[in-house]
Amino acid sequence: MNQERVAWLVKELLRELGEDSEREGLLKTPERVAKSLAFLTKGYRGNLTEIINNAFFASTERSMVLVQNIEIYSLCEHHMLPFYGHCHIGYVPKGKVLGVSKLARIAEHYARRLQIQERLTFQIAQEVMKQVDAEGVGVLMECRHLCMMMRGVEKRCSVMKTLSTLGSFGENADIRRDFLHLLEKSPV
Repeated sequence: MNQERVAWLVKELLRELGEDSEREGLLKTPERVAKSLAFLTKGYRGNLTEIINNAFFASTERSMVLVQNIEIYSLCEHHMLPFYGHCHIGYVPKGKVLGVSKLARIAEHYARRLQIQERLTFQIAQEVMKQVDAEGVGVLMECRHLCMMMRGVEKRCSVMKTLSTLGSFGENADIRRDFLHLLEKSPV
């Protein structure tokens, strides 16, 4: 991303909005916005192989692994406004498990792009399935969308939930039910 070009575009946008881009409070805003956008969209430039860093561990267990309440921040692709909430990832391993922090890193990698929650949920599930070669994967996301809260319909208490189930999570109602039941329990 060319941050100088983005800063110039932000300066032009400020002018189009009717602002004086040379006033004290806005002098460094274009550069700040460019830097912020580079961070908020770093998922386009990240390398999952480096992020995962071969953090696989042999395991004979076939019990469900669940990481709950992974904080998620993303930008909706329709209005470029934030949506935020929690991502819950479960999988049943077959032969190997992934270092627990790597699940959060996978979620972060895909969240740091212009997104829709539905696609984000599926991308995370698909990536975990691919990386771990799991028997099955379930991903549940619960997010609030500022594009719906502060503009448009202005429904401030609304929460969107999306669920993606792959492999045994999609095929076996008992596994899916166990996953969803565990999510009802309060985290430690």
